[in-house]
Amino acid sequence: MFPKPLPELSRNSAAYEQQPMVKATGFREYDARWLFEKEINLMGMTALGLGLGTLIHEFGVRPEIVTGHDFRSYSSAIKYALATGLVAAGVKVHDIGLALSPMAYFAQFDLDLPCVAMVTASHNDNGWTGVKMGTQRPVTFGPEEMNRLKDIVLSGAYRYAEGGGYRFVPDFAARYIDALTKRKKISRKLKVVCACGNGTAGAFAPKIFERLGCDVVPLDTELDFTFPHYNPNPEDLKMLHAMSAKVRESGADLGLGFDGDGDRCGVVDNNGAEIFADKIGVMLARDLSKLYPGSTFVVDVKSTGLFLTDPVLLGNGVKADYWKTGHSYIKRRVTDLKALAGFEKSGHFFFNTPVGRGYDDGLLTGIHIVDMLDRNPNKSMADLYADLPKTWGSPTMAPHCADEAKYQVVEKVVARFKDMFAKGEKVAGQKIRDLVTVNGVRVIAQDGTWGLVRASSNKPELVVVVESPVSEARMREMFAALDAVLRENPGVGAYNQTI
Repeated sequence: MFPKPLPELSRNSAAYEQQPMVKATGFREYDARWLFEKEINLMGMTALGLGLGTLIHEFGVRPEIVTGHDFRSYSSAIKYALATGLVAAGVKVHDIGLALSPMAYFAQFDLDLPCVAMVTASHNDNGWTGVKMGTQRPVTFGPEEMNRLKDIVLSGAYRYAEGGGYRFVPDFAARYIDALTKRKKISRKLKVVCACGNGTAGAFAPKIFERLGCDVVPLDTELDFTFPHYNPNPEDLKMLHAMSAKVRESGADLGLGFDGDGDRCGVVDNNGAEIFADKIGVMLARDLSKLYPGSTFVVDVKSTGLFLTDPVLLGNGVKADYWKTGHSYIKRRVTDLKALAGFEKSGHFFFNTPVGRGYDDGLLTGIHIVDMLDRNPNKSMADLYADLPKTWGSPTMAPHCADEAKYQVVEKVVARFKDMFAKGEKVAGQKIRDLVTVNGVRVIAQDGTWGLVRASSNKPELVVVVESPVSEARMREMFAALDAVLRENPGVGAYNQTI
């Protein structure tokens, strides 16, 4: 019998090679993330595979799964350790090799497989690893499934079974690339900076946009798991600044940036201006709702208020549904509501039938952006952006807060604003018009200026976003008001960036 995992082991010890180590905090709301060797070891990944295989049988799902890995120095070894546990649990593993997360989701459809386990740390710093999992395409695990998986793994309550196996699927990337590019080329000549931060997308993204007829300017597309310039994270200002400089240098029509596992996309326009993903979502919603009037779009609570107020969207009969932040939450909500698409401020975009299969794919997002420009031949990316009503918004800011404390802090912050609302107290100089508490708290002032506080699902951090349709000064006033409430809690640390 495989040993029950321990929460901590000394790296330089015989026990480390004889016992699985799995830290409980690695089981997040909708995927798993650990610091490899510090919070989980290879035997711990085998325990995770055993637990996932046990859960697959418990759900009564056909025990076959697609797996792949991102480009990290340790990801391949982690994937094979995970696969060992899956096979021991009686699951047939179909390995597509080096892959993007959306490539693994695509494989569920293309290979007709019910389950997925993609080994990736996404945009996290080197040292991190993780797994994105699902047993019902196109959705991935949410809190209920993750909590059950956590219970199985940490208790060692594995179900061993015969019938497991392993096969490698050769050249699967070609099938994914063909699926995205076997279509009419764009008619407009577009020069596109393709930025990959030396992450996994560099092996695939340039080829895809070249096949579509774009003149591709590569930026950090060489795979290098040390990430020598910046983490492949299109929400990070370092990556956006590099994209901006390259667009201005090359005279490109736009820049597209992809994160470490290719399920997110960031954009800069032809002037090198960095456009936050929620505003890109509004632009895409405008474009797609002309083709599909009356469509529903799901957006996360971090996103701009324009989805409810933009006159073009209102004229096209768009219905906006604000929902919990997190790729698993938005993906499931898009499926449940049969929405045309879902947008997250982090750059996860989900295109549903007939413009996608419902999962998040950064490269497909880039294709939809290119198509939008192709359908507007007389307008630049900057023109389309300038057409939006003006708002002043912050980047996603993340003050440090320990995993063990962050949810309790958010509960206190929510309670504090609920009390202020009930008493008619002011925030940032105005009474509170509304509170949205579907995920943390979104505080909306009388003039439409709003601020959000929620717990990060992936890191020991909180998430803070502010926006005002009135002025930059009002945006800053809202930030100061939120920060003052946060500072009432001693566990809240410094921000990763601020306004």
